[in-house]
Amino acid sequence: METENRRNVKSIRRNRKVISNTLIYIILILIAIVCAGPFLWMLSTSFKNGQNIYDVHLFTTKPTLENYTGVFQFLNIPKYILNTIILTFFSILVDVIFSALCAYALACMDFPGKKLIMGALLASMIIPAAAGMIINYLVIVKVHLLNTYAGAILPGAVKVFSIILLRQSYLTIPKELIEAARIDGAGEGRIWWKIMMPGIMPSVSTIIIFDFISKWNEFLWPIIVLQDPEKYPLATALQYLNGSFNYKFGYIAAGTIISIVPVILVFVLCQKNYIEAISGAVKG
Repeated sequence: METENRRNVKSIRRNRKVISNTLIYIILILIAIVCAGPFLWMLSTSFKNGQNIYDVHLFTTKPTLENYTGVFQFLNIPKYILNTIILTFFSILVDVIFSALCAYALACMDFPGKKLIMGALLASMIIPAAAGMIINYLVIVKVHLLNTYAGAILPGAVKVFSIILLRQSYLTIPKELIEAARIDGAGEGRIWWKIMMPGIMPSVSTIIIFDFISKWNEFLWPIIVLQDPEKYPLATALQYLNGSFNYKFGYIAAGTIISIVPVILVFVLCQKNYIEAISGAVKG
């Protein structure tokens, strides 16, 4: 009798757990649908032609690629995509290399003022990025980098968040490995490249995702620095589309989807390392 009661209790607990998990998943799915709603509506609108763009139906009965072909005819999309790739790639490269070097020094070396530097870095995170825009512009003008890709890349390329995230990742690597490498005669550069960098690749992937999203969608700073429209990235070029085709929202929707697709692909490719890095940072 007692054994049967225990089984009933276990069965009731199991059923409650199943019901609880089911409700949680249903709620999460509903939240995901609500969050993805604007994107799905934009995607549906990009395939509409001569239909009411404010129609609540997400799926159109007669999809067409006319909006996409119109965007490619009006704008030199391959040129703007190439500009965006150049700006994004070198921005990510600068951030990863210099953030990794700075974080290595803060995590694995002892020197005077180390805590002061960390405090200054953390304090700088509360300063809005727009606050330094005027100073950055004046510096770019002084060093004659106006209307150049370098002028659009260098200001703000190295991010405080990247330094702190990589520093936390370095701290998870056993110090015995560093000491053993130093005993074997390895220099700091070799230790950093051969031992430390392979151990923080999940965090590097996280930085790549954040930097890619930020730089791929950036349009204000390129407008300020790049005076030649032929050097504009895709997000900035789409502003021309917005101004010229306010009456054809399908073109604007198609151009927006074109700019979003690479961000989604990068996130899908790097999401595994991204989740590992975030969970490690939270535990740390």
